[in-house]
Amino acid sequence: MHGLGNDYVYIDVTKEKIPDDISEFAKIISDRRFGVGSDGLILICPSDRCDFKMKMYNMDGSEAQMCGNGIRCVGKYVYDKGLTKKNTITIETLAGDKTLNLNIENGKVSTVKVDMGEPILEPRKIPVDIQTNDKVVKDLSIKVLDKTFNFTCVSMGNPHAVTVVNDIEKFDVEKYGSILEKDIHFPERANIEFIEIINQRTIKMRVWERGAGETFACGTGACAATVASIMNELVERKVTVKLLGGDLKIKWDKENNHVYMTGPATTVFEGEIEL
Repeated sequence: MHGLGNDYVYIDVTKEKIPDDISEFAKIISDRRFGVGSDGLILICPSDRCDFKMKMYNMDGSEAQMCGNGIRCVGKYVYDKGLTKKNTITIETLAGDKTLNLNIENGKVSTVKVDMGEPILEPRKIPVDIQTNDKVVKDLSIKVLDKTFNFTCVSMGNPHAVTVVNDIEKFDVEKYGSILEKDIHFPERANIEFIEIINQRTIKMRVWERGAGETFACGTGACAATVASIMNELVERKVTVKLLGGDLKIKWDKENNHVYMTGPATTVFEGEIEL
């Protein structure tokens, strides 16, 4: 399945037994030449407190707290497969419990609105390793090769560093993102968002995801980019984020401080693999 081209292999582990070494399994199944091929692996599990639980692994085998595009696909999977009949469900993640509103068309989920919760802005909680008394990180300067970037940092359950560039289409995301992901300021590594402000309601974004490289879309990254842009008074509170794989609608609600993400979820194919 994919959300705007951010693709993962999904397994219903309430019905399937999976290998004990999940990290190695995720690397094998994600390999685009010797496996299925994906940005990672997502397991749909039972939950003690929510309707379902989502466990996510990057293509390098590392476990991630959350994936905005992935959780929309989880919502589509459980409804389309008849695991739930509800159009509002809760999903347990390492980044907290998330509420999903499922938009049903012709008996199938077409788009999903996710309550992503409140953004985390405190440096030590993102985490960002800097010496500051400031409660937010709005102007973190990092020099990489021939460029200096100014970052605003946000966690949406996973760490993001957002910077504005002039021409997003020509920007070399891999060259700089691969270094910035592992910068000393980011003790748990970071997802790096390069954005271009089109107008007060539109952001263009490309993303270098930790553990996966450049992907076609990143839901938590789009949320972080929106929050960062609002913090810097560059956009309004409801925007369209244009990614390589398509558009996401993001709103940072002023009343409850929650971020809401709306976008599509798509099933590509189903199959079996022998390992």
